[in-house]
Amino acid sequence: MSSTRLSSKGQVVIPKSIRDKHHWHEGQELEVIDSEDGLMLKEKRPFKKTNIKSVAGCLPYSGKTKSLEELEAAIAQGAIESAKKDDRR
Repeated sequence: MSSTRLSSKGQVVIPKSIRDKHHWHEGQELEVIDSEDGLMLKEKRPFKKTNIKSVAGCLPYSGKTKSLEELEAAIAQGAIESAKKDDRR
């Protein structure tokens, strides 16, 4: 466990090992969450948390509708191509 001190200006220094672990750099915006146990710092995300259902219809598809078999074949082909790329590394 690391520790730090509160400055007269209310500032704290986050130990370098923790900044490195979380990939936090100068200027990083953090959310400060106050709880009964103390404070928690979380990386402030530039966008709200979302899921695929909320964005699935953002880009309209104007092509021919694909059958389930066509989709499965395309997925299988993509997996094969990805595996070949991994083998070349």
